[in-house]
Amino acid sequence: MNVDAQKNIHGNVQRVSYPRNRKDHRLILRSILFLFPACSLLLVFFVGPILLTFYFAFTNMSLTGTAAQAIEFVGFKNFMYMFSDPNFRVSIVKTIVFLVFSAVIGQQVLGFILALLMKERNRTFRRIIGTTVLAGWVTPEIVVAFAFFAFLNEQGTLNTILQSIGIKPIAWLFTFPMVSVIIANIWHGTAFSMLVFQSALDNVPKSLEEAAIIDGATRWQRLWRITIPVIKGQIVTNMVLVTLQTLGVFTLIYALTGGGPGMSTQTLPIYMYNQAFVNYQLGYGTAISLAMLIIGIIASLLYIRLLKVKV
Repeated sequence: MNVDAQKNIHGNVQRVSYPRNRKDHRLILRSILFLFPACSLLLVFFVGPILLTFYFAFTNMSLTGTAAQAIEFVGFKNFMYMFSDPNFRVSIVKTIVFLVFSAVIGQQVLGFILALLMKERNRTFRRIIGTTVLAGWVTPEIVVAFAFFAFLNEQGTLNTILQSIGIKPIAWLFTFPMVSVIIANIWHGTAFSMLVFQSALDNVPKSLEEAAIIDGATRWQRLWRITIPVIKGQIVTNMVLVTLQTLGVFTLIYALTGGGPGMSTQTLPIYMYNQAFVNYQLGYGTAISLAMLIIGIIASLLYIRLLKVKV
């Protein structure tokens, strides 16, 4: 008999715990069996590759040569070479520039402005603007790269328009390569930030804004003193997600500029690919991937610290 409570000599009810019966144990076992396939897939395709990445980063793993036949543990040799490599330092700088202007300033600010402009607009206006912006987000990176190549090419659409008003054509991908890939990535990813901020702005209590209007607050004061503090958590979440997504952008840059000309657009994913699959140094390439992971963690913690969000 399963008794939940009993009275003591003073008449007070006390909780009494009894061992689970067989029915409870069967329910737990059944739940474990249902979760086992999902947990197995996570272990094989998520946890496993992460552990292998950490292991390979400390080895001399290679696609050719003796290191391909017998992998050896080399300790921190890959990391020591990484921080002494001037090409790695250049890639770090290019990655930070790409992150700041493409993710933090570009997608974040533009997405917030679009969401703010669409707030309390009629349904038709929101559908037209939303569909237009979402078209760039759902387009694959390789298609975006070829579209911007056709647009920014020396004989492309942009130069054709400029020539019609008397401006000489410019080789945008060679003269302004970083600006070109930043604009392409902003166009491709801004819709995500817009959707996040649009949902956040719709949940701002109208009573706070109405009270501020009665007190004589301007539009800018309402935005800075009410809206932004209320959605501060969503701002940090979006910044973290957009930063991690932008940090891993490879196809767009590689198909548009190949990391060039020279090293002008060689971000860490491009540098990692060249070391791992062009120079066949897989161990060194996985060490670079760990450096990318550390940069993402540092950026996330920095966002949380600057905006003082409790986690």
